[in-house]
Amino acid sequence: MTDRPVAHGPVVLLDAPHHDGAELYVDRATPRLGDVVPVRVRVPASRGERGVHVRVVRDGEPRFVPARLERADAHERWYVADVVVHNPVTQYRFLLDEPDGYRWLDGRGLHARDVTDGSDFRLTVHAPAPRWLDDAVVYQVFPDRFARSSGHDGPPAGPLPDWALPADWSDEPIGSGPGVAQQLFGGDLPGIESRLDHLQRLGVDTLYLTPVFPARSNHRYDATSFAHVDPLLGGDAALASLSGALHARGMRVVGDLTTNHTGAGHEWFTRARADRTSPEAAFYYWTDEHPGYVGWLEHASLPKLNYSAAGLAERMITGEGSVTARWLRPPFDLDGWRIDVANMTGRYRDDDHTHAVARALRATMSDLNPDAVLVSEHFHDAADDLDVGGWHVNMNYSAFTRPLWTWLVAPGSTLPFMGMPVSVPRAGGAAMVATMRDFDSTVPWSVTRHQWNLLGSHDTARIRTVTGSRERVEVAAGFLLTYPGTPVIWAGDEGGLTGTNGEHGRVPMPWARIDGEPGASGAAWDAATFDVYRSLIALRRSCRALREGGLRWAFVDRDAVGYLRETHDERVLVVLARDAWDGVRLPLPAHDAENLYGGARLDVTAEAVVVPAAHGPSVQVWRLG
Repeated sequence: MTDRPVAHGPVVLLDAPHHDGAELYVDRATPRLGDVVPVRVRVPASRGERGVHVRVVRDGEPRFVPARLERADAHERWYVADVVVHNPVTQYRFLLDEPDGYRWLDGRGLHARDVTDGSDFRLTVHAPAPRWLDDAVVYQVFPDRFARSSGHDGPPAGPLPDWALPADWSDEPIGSGPGVAQQLFGGDLPGIESRLDHLQRLGVDTLYLTPVFPARSNHRYDATSFAHVDPLLGGDAALASLSGALHARGMRVVGDLTTNHTGAGHEWFTRARADRTSPEAAFYYWTDEHPGYVGWLEHASLPKLNYSAAGLAERMITGEGSVTARWLRPPFDLDGWRIDVANMTGRYRDDDHTHAVARALRATMSDLNPDAVLVSEHFHDAADDLDVGGWHVNMNYSAFTRPLWTWLVAPGSTLPFMGMPVSVPRAGGAAMVATMRDFDSTVPWSVTRHQWNLLGSHDTARIRTVTGSRERVEVAAGFLLTYPGTPVIWAGDEGGLTGTNGEHGRVPMPWARIDGEPGASGAAWDAATFDVYRSLIALRRSCRALREGGLRWAFVDRDAVGYLRETHDERVLVVLARDAWDGVRLPLPAHDAENLYGGARLDVTAEAVVVPAAHGPSVQVWRLG
């Protein structure tokens, strides 16, 4: 986007130069120190530039590299410059010398003024996430609420822990207050294994499980041990069986680990409190104030781990029998870890071990399985933690979920905005796109292309409740499955489950309704929404450009946005509308257009394409020839 104000009606963005880190623009996405990497920029013929340079920052000092004209036609010119990868993260941006002054092109767009280095493009020598994420569609499951192996609907069977409040499978989750963490529905790992056909019908190929260790809550982020799987979930044998069943189907499974804290009932913490001279006592932060130790966000149930203790890293991450390593080995064979509150791990007052912890985690995992993925949870700006060779990618709330919510939220909604003391604001397309570009621009493309994008999770309201309509859920799913990154689907969103916050949204899957049983109870299930998700996942799998292509914004309007996903062999135009709008003419030459989703006809000429008006929320995808 340019620095000009947004006018009424669509603002076409294709008259601006463009660069991203995808294959059309960067020959070698993961170079080595000392490599020379050609980087390209496309400039519309209308710009009239007198020359193009690349500004590279080397050892903290800017330098300029001239770009040479590589090819040109009636519509655009392509320039290429050779960038030396002199530092592990090499920043660069383009300088265009134009008749009325110079312009900078960085990850946020084009600027007719000087800008900070924060949004410069980046080449990094750090290995990206494993290649299987190019094709992955992830499905998040909260084990207590997905499926019971017994299949019955009443309260959970068998002896239950003293903290549990047993619930019928069809009960509504407690959304806040007493009992929210104790309400136990009794889902287990064999139950998940019995429902893998559902995942494959949907088209997902990676299961992400929230914690499975024993705990004193239904969410299990307060582990009492990392040494075994909670017997309530079926124990170690159940995880080994589930993992084996997934791998036999060509699928993967990612676990969830709390490196920031344990539960107050954890065996390490119990020993630490009983004997302050024990090795485990050094694993925690102690204070003179009640309760005598530091808890995560002041929660006494979650004592914070202190990575200044040398023995902790060995026990948790680096040792032969470490927690990190054990569950990646047979018979469990996890394909990676999602790290809970990764942004806080190792950080307390003047301690900051976060990057060291992240690098150690990646090293341990890579030694055991070079294809293991390391995902951080970070709700806000994660840029400083994502280009240092630690976390591969982040759960992308800041650059995807939050801006998308502001565009698709139902008018008049009073839903709180992900922990903020305000409701979700309703913004136009320009504000959403500007936010996405701001956050995307602060990390290397090798991160952006694999970020875990999500419409919601076990920590947020449900997307059906946010949007208020099935039609806007389709637009949200269209965004999720055509945007750069790894799509992550929160179990039940594919059937339109609802919930006003994270706890209330942890709805048990209504299998009786899904299976079409007469008189079934439980949450409402929308089979039409399931078909939308399944179709969009199939669309993503059918287009390499939607999985691996760059991102070039084509236009923004208040109620509609469009972007191009491009590879060497494919060009796909995506147009998403939250409401009725009037269409737009784009200076995008094409000789044909194949509609891939939505059914609308696209008028094409050698000079432009005309996107038709829409009468309501819609998703339209075309392959351009």
